[in-house]
Amino acid sequence: MRIVALSLVVVISMGASHADGNWPAWRGPTAEGQSAATGLPLHWSETENISWKTGIHDLGYSTPVVWGDQIWLTTAKEDGTALYAVCIDLASGKIIRDIEVFHPENPQHINPANSYATPSAAIEAGRVYVHYGTFGTACIDTASGEVLWRRTDLNCDHMQGPASSPVLFEDLLIVTLEGIDRQFMAALDKKTGATVWMYNRPADIYTPDTKPVFRKSYQTPLIVDVDGKPQLVSNGALLVTGHEPRIGKEIWRVRYGVDSTISSIVHGHGLLFVNTGGHPSESELLAIREGGTGDVLNSNVVWKMTKDTPFQTSPVLAGDLLYTVTDDGMLTCLEAATGKPVWSQRLKGKYGASLLAVPDRIYLSNTKGKTTVFAPERQYRELAVSQLDGELWTSPAVAGNALLLRTKTHLYKIANKN
Repeated sequence: MRIVALSLVVVISMGASHADGNWPAWRGPTAEGQSAATGLPLHWSETENISWKTGIHDLGYSTPVVWGDQIWLTTAKEDGTALYAVCIDLASGKIIRDIEVFHPENPQHINPANSYATPSAAIEAGRVYVHYGTFGTACIDTASGEVLWRRTDLNCDHMQGPASSPVLFEDLLIVTLEGIDRQFMAALDKKTGATVWMYNRPADIYTPDTKPVFRKSYQTPLIVDVDGKPQLVSNGALLVTGHEPRIGKEIWRVRYGVDSTISSIVHGHGLLFVNTGGHPSESELLAIREGGTGDVLNSNVVWKMTKDTPFQTSPVLAGDLLYTVTDDGMLTCLEAATGKPVWSQRLKGKYGASLLAVPDRIYLSNTKGKTTVFAPERQYRELAVSQLDGELWTSPAVAGNALLLRTKTHLYKIANKN
């Protein structure tokens, strides 16, 4: 157990640049569901280890982001006619600001299981960036609440609603919009909102028979370091591509031929673990060796997971082990380097939230508010099961030594009582 925990600390510390407790984007400081935090609660209930519980109006599935003493999240009218950014005080749970950022007049139809505020925000010192897919992107001053810039001209027909979260890189805010009509990434100047570059998904991946419904995706790209240089990796519909993030130029690609990618990429041991999307029965998880140029399908795909692969949920890497969960609760542990199954465990319930790994445990929540905590070991060992009221679709966030969990109606700060 000490070896496993130590390996996890090493992996996390290599990617975590925010040891100050900030949670700057969806899936945290590494963007891969990892935290070096210790002292997090193991057990909680509606009456145990709840620092505060704050009601959030309307509906949103975005994960909260944290900078300093502020938490930011998004929410929206269920009919999409008003899109909000909400700021909450970390210490007290008091709502500090509630800003109507956009007021769409004729919002697109979305899937009933989605919301108009599903993409998570991105935050840094003094600025928070909120994104609602085709309905708008904006930058807000975190001190004053002033909206510094807005964009409403980056559009696509999502068909089932927005889900891709924005990514901060140097002076850029990178957004992904892949609908049934248009599929592109755009890098915006984070100070002004002006477009710096735009990458359109290549037309040569489609055939005359490719239906528009098979061109959409909901993925959030990942910035990784490859041979000392940053790469932006995007597992969109039909293929995954690597890019130079400063200019958007494509470096490499692997085509897999299915759509609706949701699950986010994680990486480690020189590999990218890429979900291919498609219907859950068609989804695969590819381990792709980092590096290479052009079409690397035949040269860099090291192994494939073809059974019990994740669809909505994103996996997490802990040491030399990769953990995944299907929408219907099949939890699997694999050797990251080889893809060899280590163990699997059937959990009750449906799953939409992604896994969170900390040095001595992994958290996994189902849609009915139940969170299972298990040990990052080569045998399944359950540490705790905790229950909250309400539905829980959003991925967890960490703030210092506390967990932030968002149900359909409330945000909870969960911490051990002194």
